[in-house]
Amino acid sequence: MKLKNIKLFAFASLAFTIISCSDDNDSTMVPITPNFSGTYVQQDQMGRPAINTVFVNSDKKDEFNTTIPSEQGAAFQAMFETNLKALSPAYANMGDKNALGLDTAAFSGVLATDVLSVSLDGTTTFYDGTNVLTGRALADDVITVELLLIFGGEDFTENPSLSDDHVDANDKNFLSSFPYLASPW
Repeated sequence: MKLKNIKLFAFASLAFTIISCSDDNDSTMVPITPNFSGTYVQQDQMGRPAINTVFVNSDKKDEFNTTIPSEQGAAFQAMFETNLKALSPAYANMGDKNALGLDTAAFSGVLATDVLSVSLDGTTTFYDGTNVLTGRALADDVITVELLLIFGGEDFTENPSLSDDHVDANDKNFLSSFPYLASPW
């Protein structure tokens, strides 16, 4: 926890250091740093977009958002499984699985631990046809992948009207260098 606080402080200090000119408009620069005294509390957690929004019951949002990921599976898997079965006809029958070969219990366990997994020695992607949940590239269509895994069944063909958000491109292309995200319109 202390290392996390140190990293947060270092990042915030770097990100929020403000340089301002003195009142007489000379070239003297004065750094101003923010005050980080006080108590900070995590308010939201969303390793995988939309999963928290869809699968966590409204009366459990605060509890989920403040539970550390290593404890989320045990604490919330049953709720995720109930909600997955209620939401998706692809899991209507005993033994139904998704394209990853996961049944409701296994898949809801993956979802309930709301972290973004990252492959350190392979392809970084949410899904590229071969690799699944090994990270996230900017161009990955995360919502469509999630819809496919939730509604698409064993081979992504079940429930086609529910398995795609039909947002096939960004409004602007990504940049080829840092910061990679397109400028706001």
